Order: sequence, then structure tokens, then C-alpha cells
Amino acid sequence: MSSPALSTRILALPPSIRARAFSALNRPQPNYPGHVPLTWLERGALAVGSAFGSLRDPYRHDLIASLGEATAKPYFVARLRRAMLENATGRRILRDKPRITSQTIRLEELRKMPENTVGRAYAAWLDREGVTPDTRDQVRYIDDPEEAYVMQRYRETHDFTHAITGLPVIIEGELAVKAFEFANTLLPMTALSLVAIVRLKPIERRRFFEIYLPWAVRNGIKAEEVVNVYWEEELETDVDVLRERLGIEKPPDLREIRKALRDQKKAEKAAREAQEIMGAARDV
Repeated sequence: MSSPALSTRILALPPSIRARAFSALNRPQPNYPGHVPLTWLERGALAVGSAFGSLRDPYRHDLIASLGEATAKPYFVARLRRAMLENATGRRILRDKPRITSQTIRLEELRKMPENTVGRAYAAWLDREGVTPDTRDQVRYIDDPEEAYVMQRYRETHDFTHAITGLPVIIEGELAVKAFEFANTLLPMTALSLVAIVRLKPIERRRFFEIYLPWAVRNGIKAEEVVNVYWEEELETDVDVLRERLGIEKPPDLREIRKALRDQKKAEKAAREAQEIMGAARDV
């Protein structure tokens, strides 16, 4: 059968069947701006390619985003949408569809908020880590428009999770947040990201397994689902109050732990050098 004849027959099918019949050479119209429909083969290739690419370079946010979208269907993003529909605040978020960008979030105003408010903590965390609300990629590969929004919402609120936990964007801190998010959301990408544990130094890996992984699993399971937090309405809330309401314990300060270890190594090095100098003086 010729290609035009095949296309004609496919287009004559009912829409629900036609949507399943397309191939790389015969795509349906996008369901929302920026949407790229994929075949199952293409989705699998995207998942494998982005997984290997993000393992090689965990700072390639575009690959991590593609991995998240390729592995979220057919179950996981739908489950997250159901969790929002079953929650009063989640339903309001789905109805309002707020976005978190530098146009909707005024960072200069957040920086002026009282100490320890969610807004101040969020702005301070962005400034400290050198990122902005606009660094999150647009969802492209999820077909259902509302499920695409759910994934976009998760992606744009990820930095709020960093802010209220205080975990930095270094690999060790990112892994702790991903482990928390997997226990809390069940999105496969958050679990697959943990493969980057192999990139940690031995002391970092031991610290992750002894401190941050147990914290992430315990809190991710018992905490309220963070996708249902209307962050825009919590900007003036005290961080400690919000964590208590959500059921999240503050993890040990990773930056302070790393700093204490560096200071200890410097002190030990200085002591060794002092002993060497004293030994050399005695020999003279």
C-alpha cells in the first residue's frame, strides 16, 4: 500500500484509534504549544538516551527533563494527577494552573520578606545556588495537556523543596532531594537519577547512605504530597511551620557538614606540617 493511501486510511479512523496509529512519518497535531507526540519506540529511545546522557553529565537539565517525561507514562504522572484531584488544594492548582517564572515570582520582593519565611528562603536559596525560576525546561513529550501541566508544576516547584530542606544543588544534595521526591511522588525519573551515586566520592557515598537516604525515604513516605502545596500562597509562611504542617524533618545541614570536614582536613594538614618542621629543627 502506498504511503498516501495508508495516510488516507489512518485519517479516516476515529480520533481515539487514529492517535494510536501514527508513526514517526505521520504525526497528529500537537495537543498544546510545544507538544511533540512520540511513538512508543521513540519514547523508549528517548528514555534510554537521556538516561545515559544525564548519568555522564548530571547537570544537563534538558536530559533529566526528557528522562522524566519519557518514563512518566503510562502510570506515574496520571497517579500524580489523581493525587491532586483528590486534594482540595491540588484541585485548585489544577484549575488555576499557576506558573513559577521570574515574571510571576518577584524575587526582589521575596528578598525583602522577614527571615525564615518561605519566600525569603526560596529567594535566598536561588541567589546562593546561582539559579533562577526560568531554568526549568518546558514539558514537551507528555500527550495529555493536564498531565503535562502536572509535570511542569512538579518541575517548577522542585526548587521550593530544595529551599525548605536547605539541600544545595551539588550532586550529593540533589540526590537527597531526588530520593525524597521518589518516595513522595513515585516518579521513576527521581529514582533513576540516583544512579549518579556512582559519581560520589567514597566519603560522600557513605554519608549519603548513612544520613541522607534514610532521611529522604522516611520523610518522603510520611510527608504530605508536596505537589499539592500552593507555594504562591505560602510565601509569607514560616518555613518551620510549613515543614511541620507537611510532616518534613529538616535534614542535617550538608554545607556545614562539608565545611567541618574541610576544616578538619586543614587542621590535620597544618598539624602534620608543624610536626615536620619541628622534626627538621631537631635534626639540625
